[in-house]
Amino acid sequence: MQAETFKYDNRTVRDFTVATIFWGVIGLLVGVLVASQLVFPDWNVASWLTFGRLRALHTNGAIFAFVGNAIFAGVYYSLQRLLKTRMASDLLSRIHFWGWQLIIVSAVITLPLGLTSSKEYAELEWPIDIAIALVWVIFGVNMFWTILKRRERHLYVAIWFYIATFVTVAVLHIVNNLELPVGAFKSYSIFAGVQDALVQWWYGHNAVAFFLTTPVLGLMYYFVPKAANRPVYSYRLSIVHFWALIFIYIWAGPHHLLYTSLPAWAQSLGTVFSIMLIFPSWGGMINGLLTLRGAWDKVRDSAVLKFFVVAITAYGMSTLEGPLLSLKNLNAIAHYTDWIPAHVHIGTLGWNGFMIFGMIYWMMPKLYRTSLFSEKLANAHFWIGTLGILLWALPMYVSGFTQSLMWKEFNPDGTLVYGNFLETVTQLMPLYALRAIGGTLYVTGMLIMVVNIVRTVRSGSFQAEEEDSALPLEATEAGHKGEHWHRWIERKPVQLMVWATVAILIGGIIEIVPTIMVKSNIPTIESVKPYTALELEGRDLYIREGCNACHSQMVRPFRSEVARYGEYSKAGEFVYDHPFLWGSKRTGPDLHRVGGKYPHSWHYNHMIEPTSMSPGSIMPTYEWLATSALDTTSTKAKLRAMASLGVPYTQGYIDSAHFYMQQQANAIASELMEQMEDVEVSPNEEMVALIAYLQRLGTDIKAQPENNETALK
Repeated sequence: MQAETFKYDNRTVRDFTVATIFWGVIGLLVGVLVASQLVFPDWNVASWLTFGRLRALHTNGAIFAFVGNAIFAGVYYSLQRLLKTRMASDLLSRIHFWGWQLIIVSAVITLPLGLTSSKEYAELEWPIDIAIALVWVIFGVNMFWTILKRRERHLYVAIWFYIATFVTVAVLHIVNNLELPVGAFKSYSIFAGVQDALVQWWYGHNAVAFFLTTPVLGLMYYFVPKAANRPVYSYRLSIVHFWALIFIYIWAGPHHLLYTSLPAWAQSLGTVFSIMLIFPSWGGMINGLLTLRGAWDKVRDSAVLKFFVVAITAYGMSTLEGPLLSLKNLNAIAHYTDWIPAHVHIGTLGWNGFMIFGMIYWMMPKLYRTSLFSEKLANAHFWIGTLGILLWALPMYVSGFTQSLMWKEFNPDGTLVYGNFLETVTQLMPLYALRAIGGTLYVTGMLIMVVNIVRTVRSGSFQAEEEDSALPLEATEAGHKGEHWHRWIERKPVQLMVWATVAILIGGIIEIVPTIMVKSNIPTIESVKPYTALELEGRDLYIREGCNACHSQMVRPFRSEVARYGEYSKAGEFVYDHPFLWGSKRTGPDLHRVGGKYPHSWHYNHMIEPTSMSPGSIMPTYEWLATSALDTTSTKAKLRAMASLGVPYTQGYIDSAHFYMQQQANAIASELMEQMEDVEVSPNEEMVALIAYLQRLGTDIKAQPENNETALK
């Protein structure tokens, strides 16, 4: 049978690679800015440039713009060559590329404006969520269509990981972003409190697993053997790595919620499966590193292989540390501290970043039919980037230990040694400065890469369509006898997708469904009432400003936290919280029991000038809250949306919402002017609504009905 000639589409690969470099530099520069804002609070120069708003832009930029574009570049390059066919549809490839870039641009616009759902790694609002789903489906259709028209009988291991990525990210994205719109860019999660927390961290952990890990493992299985000119170390280990990883990973989300109000059985499941993750993860690391056996002499001279070696090592470190952090004794130390960002950035900067850099340095010269402009510059990038990772992560490990030890230390008389939370913050300033320097070094390495790649491109000639030939699929169908049993699955991509979907659904269903359906998981507390209309608007302002990026709302049942904050948090207190706001990091103190702790004037002055109430504070100022009028045009729509989600607002209360809002706002404004004689406060300020919300936090279990209007009944 005669070989067929065809051409690969390199244009889409090039475009995604250029987008990777462009958005990577921008996303990580924003990261340097937000790291610097913790050292220099005055750098929060405008409402749309505050830490709370930009932090979400940085994380989304790093994950979906930098790593996301790189994944697509690597998939489009490797998939065509592994299947010996062009992508099925050039049109779908172009729609995918431009659709993804428009999604990134929409994030760049909306997140600094405070248009956010607040859910970590899923902050984008509902119209953008829909766009993400549509573009992701376009990518999946194009990928599967290409697989079905392949000229290779078996699917190589990298493609298994691409398939699992597509189906799992689709499931995660859709379930976590089930929300009820109340405006063009405002929505409420259909889940509340404990349920919302479980769904979010089922998504959040597995966004790391199936967006930052499985597709990058697919890239590892393709580009590392190519760069080393060696076969993958073990086919059988690849099989175990793939199936064990995708089955076990999906269960591990609850380890982000240890010691919280999540039911104990769900926490335990998360811990057990997290520990089990060590084995398949390290199997993959071993498979990657041992693929380089016999090529270690090349590592000394090849920047590409250096990047790959450190990337795979960082993958091994992260996937050992993550499961260890799911042990309750270690989690009690690390959770809510800077240890967690250190752990995350070993994975993002080391595993993802260095794998991407190695891929770009290997791939771009081939697309332009030339050699890399400067191996010395690439090696300089490697060493500067490595130093940047160390200077980023090591200070944060020290910072995390420092925070935890200071938070938990008691005097002989039983009082906290560091009763003022700010005493722990001021100790960390040198470490935060080192982190910013580390991030700057990492970005400096990326800028060196930009220069190197630009010079490489200029020295070559782009091959938009690369010709190749292969026998048709029918010519490769013979010879099944004596082959490994897994080859049968590899010949059937639809069955592989179905089994991968089944593997990832089992854990999610077993953890999430009982938490939602079994009422005893979240005991009812009679004194817990819905937020008033003004408090609900204040809560939305809290979300808009990204306050949950620095403040948690979850007092854990530790002696130190009860002594510092008050009664530990109960599951039933959050039943009306759409979305939940437990947070994942304490740059500032927990706020779940802040209600009634300070007079209104303290909150007012603290928002206008934080250091006036808390000397040494690194919190941004929020003066605009005192000059901006509260927008109440959608208040009734918000209340109706909440009522449809099960929050017991009566129709009478919704109809009279503005009257009750004004009544509560007038009372707060009057009290503020009594406490601050020289300040004029309007009841219609955003500040008043935010104070109403803050003063409500954590007061329900004190059974004080005066904090809610009787009209709510």
